[in-house]
Amino acid sequence: MTLHTDHHTDPRPDGAGPALSRRRFAAGAGTVAAVATAGLTAAAPSAPTAPSVPSPAAAGTAHRERCLAVARAILLLDDENNELAPRYARILHGDGLPRGGATGAPKRVLVVGAGPAGLTAALLLRRAGHHVTVIEANGNRAGGRIKTFRTGGHEGATQPFADPRQYAEAGAMRIPGSHPLVIGLIDKLELRRRRFHLVDVDAEGRPAYRTWINVNGVRVRRADYARDPREVNRSFGVPEKYRDVPAATILGRALDPVRDEYSTVGPDGRRVDKPLPERLEGWARIVERFGDWSMYRFLTEYAGFDERTIDLIGTLENLTSRLPLSFLHSFIGWSLISPDTTFWELEGGTATLVDALLEEVRDTVRFDRRATRIEYRPGNGGRDGRDGRGSREDTPHIGSDGPAVWIDTVSEGRDGMVVREQFTGDCAIVTVPFSGLRQVQIAPPPSYDKRRALAELHYDSATKVLLEFSRRWWEFDEDDWRRELEAVRPGLYDEYRTGKAPDDGSLLGAHPSVPAGHITPAQRVHYTACRWISRDQPEAADVVGGGSVCDNPNRFMFNPSHRVEGSEGGVLLASYSWADDARRWDSLDGDARYPYALRGVQQVYGQRVEVFYTGAGRTQSWQRDPYAYGEAAVLLPGQHTELFPHLGTREGPLFFAGDHTSIRTAWIEGALESAVRTALEVHRA
Repeated sequence: MTLHTDHHTDPRPDGAGPALSRRRFAAGAGTVAAVATAGLTAAAPSAPTAPSVPSPAAAGTAHRERCLAVARAILLLDDENNELAPRYARILHGDGLPRGGATGAPKRVLVVGAGPAGLTAALLLRRAGHHVTVIEANGNRAGGRIKTFRTGGHEGATQPFADPRQYAEAGAMRIPGSHPLVIGLIDKLELRRRRFHLVDVDAEGRPAYRTWINVNGVRVRRADYARDPREVNRSFGVPEKYRDVPAATILGRALDPVRDEYSTVGPDGRRVDKPLPERLEGWARIVERFGDWSMYRFLTEYAGFDERTIDLIGTLENLTSRLPLSFLHSFIGWSLISPDTTFWELEGGTATLVDALLEEVRDTVRFDRRATRIEYRPGNGGRDGRDGRGSREDTPHIGSDGPAVWIDTVSEGRDGMVVREQFTGDCAIVTVPFSGLRQVQIAPPPSYDKRRALAELHYDSATKVLLEFSRRWWEFDEDDWRRELEAVRPGLYDEYRTGKAPDDGSLLGAHPSVPAGHITPAQRVHYTACRWISRDQPEAADVVGGGSVCDNPNRFMFNPSHRVEGSEGGVLLASYSWADDARRWDSLDGDARYPYALRGVQQVYGQRVEVFYTGAGRTQSWQRDPYAYGEAAVLLPGQHTELFPHLGTREGPLFFAGDHTSIRTAWIEGALESAVRTALEVHRA
C-alpha cells in the first residue's frame, strides 16, 4: 500500500500546546509538559538545529524503555539488538521454521484472515508439520488489501474492464526495493517483477518529471517547478524566503536534523547510516522527543513554518492528511517514498503473489467464514494484578490439554442460507485489522493493554477511482493527438484546441477504438451534469508512468508504468485520496464516482481525453470494505509508545499478526515480518 493526502484542512489538534497522552497527563501535567517542551527551540530549515533530547531520567525509565522498543521495531531488532531481517529472510526464503517446537508435537493452528500475513504464517507452519486451518470471511477472495481488478484469477473475477486483458490495483500497487522479505519472496516464487515508475520516465527509462502540478489555478510540469518554483509557491502566499525553494527541499531541510540522529551525509551528498548501536540510540531519541508530536506540531513548533508554507508542503508532498496524525509515521514514510527509492510491480497484478501463496495452502482455507466470537483458555489460573488476566508466564505449553481456542463463524448467506460453524485448535493467529476485530467477541476479555489497542488504534481511509481508456493518451505528443482526433472527425483537434468542442457528452467515447456497449445514455447524462466548464486545453502530457498532483477532489493521478501486452489501451488511477478527501468520495455510490473522476482528469489533462473513455471503471473504498474497516493503521501522536508495544503481544493461545502489528503498517513487508514472527512464536510455544 502507499502514503496519503488531503488538502486545505486545518485540523490543529495540538496547535495550542504540547500533545500529551492521557496517561502522561494523568501522571502529572506540569512535569510532563515541562519535559515535552524542554529544548524545543524552533529551527528554520535554512538553519537547522540538532534535536535537544530530554534525558532518560527526566522522561522516566519506563518511557525510555518503550522508546527503545519502538526504535528496535523500526530497525527490526530483537531484545538483544540483533538484526532480525536476515534471520526472517532465511526462514521465509529457504530454511523454513527451525526443526522441532517447544513440545516437538504438531499443533492444530487456526489462522483468522487470508491476507498476506495469514497465508504466509499458514505456509510456514504447514511446511513445519503443523495442522493449519485458515478462516477467511470473504466468500471468493484471499489477499486482504492486496486486490487486483482483473479477469479470472484465484477469485474467479468477472471481466472488470471493456478490454478483458486490462487489470488494475485496488490496493497494494508498488513494492519498495528496500523491503527484503517481500522482494525475496517474489523471487523465490519466481514471479515476474518490473520497475514501477513513481516518477515518469523518458524513452530510455530516465526520470523525466513531465507530469503535472496543477494547484491554485497554476499548471506546471514537475521539472519546470523544480527549476523555478516561484509561480506555484507564490500562489500559496508563502514568505519570500521560500518563494524560490521547491516544496520537497523546504521539507527536506526541516527533516534533516532529525535524520542526523541516525545517519550522516557522505562526501557525495548521500546519507549513510551510522553504526547500528548509534543508529538505535538515535532512533530512540527521535521517538522519545517526537513520539507525542503530530506532523502539524513538528512543522509549526520545530520547523517554524507558517500556515501558507505548510499548505504548500502538504499539497505537493502528500502530507496534508497526515498533519493531525503521528509525526513518526509520516517521518518514517517520507524517508521511504522518495524519487530515489526503487519500486517494483508484479506483472499480471499484485494478486499474483496471493495466487502463489494460496496455491500452497488452498486446501486449508475455509472461505465465507466470518469470525464472530473467539473463546480461549487463558492459562492455569494465575492472575495479573493489573487487570485480573492470566500472565504470559502462567500459560502452559500449547497443545498440552486439548483445544484451547474455539472460534465461531458465520457465512454471509451467499447461497441463500446462513451457515454457522465452529473451529477448534491449540492456538490461533489473528490477522484481522483491529478496527474489524473490535466487532468480534473475545472471551475472556484480553488484557487491558490489548483491549485499549483494539479500541483506539487509528485506521485511515483511502479510496481509488480507476478509469479505462481505449488509448494511452497520457503517452501522446501533439502529433499523436492530431492523428487520433482527426480519426473521430476532421477538424476536431482544432475544436478542442480553440475551446469549440461540444461539452454535452456527445463526444464521450467517440473514438473508433472504444468498444460499443459500455457507455449508456445515463452515463452521458451524468457526465453532462457533472462537467466542469472550462475551455483550457493544456499541451500533451507525453509521459510514461509517474503521477500528477492537483488540488481538485482527485488529488493524485497515477499513469500505468507499463502497457498491458496486446492492448492499446490502459487504466488510469484517476483519483487516489486519503482521510477526509477519501471520505468525500466514499459518500458517493461507486458508479456515481466515475463522472466526477473523469471531470477531475479533464481539469488537469484537458477535455479531449473524453473521446477515449470506454465507460468502464472500478473503485475501491477501503473504509467501506466490510472486511478491511479502513485502509491501514496510521498511528496518532503518542500511539507508538502507548499502543504499539501491545499490538503484537500474545494473549495466552492467541497470537496477533498483520501489518498493523509491524512498524511498517500499510506495507506487505510489515505483514510478512509479522507472519514470520508469529509462526516462530507458535512453533516454539
